[in-house]
Amino acid sequence: MFSKILIANRGEIAVRIIRACKELGIRTVAVYSEADRESLHVRLADEAICIGGPHSKNSYLNIPAIISAAEIADVEAIHPGYGFLAENPHFAEICESCKITFIGPTAENIKSMGDKINARQLMQKAGLPFIPGSVSVVKNKDEALKTAKRIGYPVIIKAVGGGGGKGMRICHNDISLISNLMIAQQEAEVNFGNPAVYIEKYIEKAHHIEIQILADRYGHVVYLGERDCSIQRKHQKLLEESPSSRVDSKLRRRLGELAVRAAKHINYVSAGTVEFLLDPNNNFYFMEMNTRIQVEHPVTEMVTGIDMIKEQIRIASGEKLKIRQEDIKINGVAIECRINAEDYENDFMPSPGKIEYLNLPGGPNVRLDTHIYQGYSIPIYYDSLLAKLITYGKNRQEAIKIMERALSEFIIEPIKTTVDFHRKLIRHPAFIRGDVSINFVEEMLKEIVKAEV
Repeated sequence: MFSKILIANRGEIAVRIIRACKELGIRTVAVYSEADRESLHVRLADEAICIGGPHSKNSYLNIPAIISAAEIADVEAIHPGYGFLAENPHFAEICESCKITFIGPTAENIKSMGDKINARQLMQKAGLPFIPGSVSVVKNKDEALKTAKRIGYPVIIKAVGGGGGKGMRICHNDISLISNLMIAQQEAEVNFGNPAVYIEKYIEKAHHIEIQILADRYGHVVYLGERDCSIQRKHQKLLEESPSSRVDSKLRRRLGELAVRAAKHINYVSAGTVEFLLDPNNNFYFMEMNTRIQVEHPVTEMVTGIDMIKEQIRIASGEKLKIRQEDIKINGVAIECRINAEDYENDFMPSPGKIEYLNLPGGPNVRLDTHIYQGYSIPIYYDSLLAKLITYGKNRQEAIKIMERALSEFIIEPIKTTVDFHRKLIRHPAFIRGDVSINFVEEMLKEIVKAEV
């Protein structure tokens, strides 16, 4: 086991990793930008090193500065969390060349799944069902139109190196396809340094279902049930739950076995997530694989009792997985609401600033992963995620009721947040019934606007 780990991240995930390390008896080193000098992860770590200016490119994406900090602090491993450098194969390779363990998958794993076209081809060979679409990069409008004609509208343009909803555009006809193609390419270039895009059939009223897996270095892979991530806006997840109300035990086993097969096909190591789209007729299709810990991992932890971060660290240190598939049970229901510093009544505009009053929810079956505190100033430079509020119940109805109570206790002033948005969401009859799809939030927002007119 490692004696000292550097956390190459910030915010709630940095705090989460520090806590896991403390429980494992591992010393921690935080890195921070000038804007995060007063951040909670800096206070909680055993050591802290400033690695640059407030902009991500000068700090959390600054590989030379992070490696220098790791060498100065004499750490054995680096945990990248999610975002920033978590899915950067070059960073994983540099860690390896510097004899520092990258707590995550291999650089080859990241590379193979980071290119979405390559991932589709690999998963097709592994026997996973996939959405009809282009078999290679779409270079111009003629190729795009030809693909759309073959698979039929609606279609979705996706960035080959994409993630987080960037470089994605839904098109319902030739005109929207041509106009959105260049926009998607430009967005992909700006966000990923790669303008390449491909086209898939867009599945309407679909559910976004993901399977959490763990894989050690010795070929042992297990799946930890599913998460339903259908509540999203512009392809950005807002609420997740486990298990999904749309997935029965037979479908869970089928999806889980396919996720394990996918991981074994590429000799995957560490925590990972295989994502599927489930259509209204319960047909499912491989979408992508995320080669990192997910933002929404706590709901899986709540229903399985397995600490994902600790397992990542144990796997990276060379330990064998002690978890057997037959030992994994899904107990109860967990729901996670992402609390963002955003004004949902103003097109979810970011709302940075100083938190002058804060009341955090608590009580039985409530978990809160956060880095905020009263007096904390939310910087303008990073993701707007402030906290992840997770509730657990013996069934879905109980988990929703506890979430409703917990949200009513959550007060952050004067910052605009998504707390009230989530209160409206979980009271919506369609959500209570479990009758939601990836289109639900847009439909709900239209209802809110109509009601206020």
